[in-house]
Amino acid sequence: MEITGRIIAVLPVQGGISKNGNEWKKQEYVLETHDQYPKKVCFQIFGADRIDQAAIQPGEELTVFFDIDSREYQGRWFTNINAWKVERPMAAAPQSAPGAMTPENVVPASAPAASAVPDFGMDKKDLPGDGVVTGTGTIFGAPVCIYAQDFTVAGGSLGLQHARKITKIMDHALKMKCPIIGINDSGGARIQEGVGALAGYGEIFYRNTIASGVIPQISLILGPCAGGAVYSPALTDFVFVVENISKMFITGPNVIKTVLGEDISMEDLGGARVHAETTGNAHFYAQSEQECFEQVKRLVSFIPWNNQERAKVVESKEPAAVMNIEDVVPADPKQPYDVRNVIKCIVDDSDFLEVQELWAANIVIGFGRMGGETVGFVANQPMVLAGVLDCDSADKAARFIRFCDSFNIPIITLEDMPGYLPGVDQEHAGVIRHGAKVLYAYSEATVPKITVILRKAYGGGYIAMNSRHLGADFMFAWPSAEIAVMGPEGAANIIFRKEIMEAEDQNAMRQEKVKEYIEKFANPYVAASKGFIDSVIEPKETRSLLLHALKLSVLKEEYRPAKKHGLPPF
Repeated sequence: MEITGRIIAVLPVQGGISKNGNEWKKQEYVLETHDQYPKKVCFQIFGADRIDQAAIQPGEELTVFFDIDSREYQGRWFTNINAWKVERPMAAAPQSAPGAMTPENVVPASAPAASAVPDFGMDKKDLPGDGVVTGTGTIFGAPVCIYAQDFTVAGGSLGLQHARKITKIMDHALKMKCPIIGINDSGGARIQEGVGALAGYGEIFYRNTIASGVIPQISLILGPCAGGAVYSPALTDFVFVVENISKMFITGPNVIKTVLGEDISMEDLGGARVHAETTGNAHFYAQSEQECFEQVKRLVSFIPWNNQERAKVVESKEPAAVMNIEDVVPADPKQPYDVRNVIKCIVDDSDFLEVQELWAANIVIGFGRMGGETVGFVANQPMVLAGVLDCDSADKAARFIRFCDSFNIPIITLEDMPGYLPGVDQEHAGVIRHGAKVLYAYSEATVPKITVILRKAYGGGYIAMNSRHLGADFMFAWPSAEIAVMGPEGAANIIFRKEIMEAEDQNAMRQEKVKEYIEKFANPYVAASKGFIDSVIEPKETRSLLLHALKLSVLKEEYRPAKKHGLPPF
């Protein structure tokens, strides 16, 4: 016989010594059916190892296969429902449970528990918590689900039961619609369990994917993270690393030396600095674990609990009066400046949380608040490569845009760029494909999108950085903005080539034609006259107009054709 339903109660384990002198344990569970008139059924499992193998938890959906057994004791008859097999809807295979057993005839189990396969002596090892701790808590009042791998237990290695503890808390986070935080500190798959460990990783990756865009997923790398283990952090939204502690790589130094003959240290191969600065696999870099935890708490304060909520609104504050926005951007378009100072002149309390600060620094992304509400910023950085877009910066921006869109965070774009980075290396690295990711992300996003052109907006870069043509809701430009197909010098050399070549003083003629081009084309008023720019604004008006635009956009609705999903240019 069988019955299907949800576990609503797990009763305490009972035990004792049978008449035959054998030690016995049993545990009872209460299952509620999903019938029109739900029934509650109390069944039991005998045998400590079988109880551990079944690992039944409250809230699980199970199909229970059972026998009914009645026996007499002191003139009274007792009926027991003895489970011999349980099945989980998402399990790879059914979990065996004991047959119809009683305290009088209980015998040792022959099947291994899922968490500790007896091969290679694992049955003789004590694995508290199976090497992972899971739980729930709050950060500044925001509910979170957390799991942390314990390196002191079998090197934090992942076995099937270890993985199922993680997937259970992930399922709980999805059900509760709150962020999931994972602390990774593991030697990798538990080799003694063989394919069971690989199955565990697969179940985690599947849930990472299902949860993507539904709840925020945060990974902390606080130890080694190697092999298949690295893919779970890669599937999450934000990855935190700590100097001299975090290690991430697919294959370790020993394997690389054996296969390729290359000598490299763990730190140089996959240390925190490498992933924060070179690979872009990490989003936040810290010097200590305590600093890392503070970074996590700060991030959680900016983002919403799930994709159906908006980020928590806090008290609005004026920017710190340390800089004048009109003095930040030089009048000379060839002079660099730090765009982060522009952002700090705009956001509440000049508080800006930058994401991926060290990687692809020619673009700046991060969170700030406007009027107490969280806003995502995407800004070209003239201090690095003149703020051009390249393969890495395009990837960086596109992913951040998609996160903001998934979690209802308005996007403000600050544009000052001469276009895409030219060169053979970029072309061969696939800048066409990578650059298209930015176009795709902005076009796909339905949250409020506002753009301010500070200075240069040339060519494909003008289009890519949230132009009106990609669906920007508000387009503002400073009087210093230059909007054109290309820079004035290059354009003048092409358009006025004949006049320049025929002139007695070619340099003087070139400068005259550059000035003429700027006056006629490379200014914001031409684009404004065509309706591509909503307003040419003074720098000091930027914050007030952004607040106005955000207020107007609070109820924005934008519809897209029905589809399963798009195909971004991965």
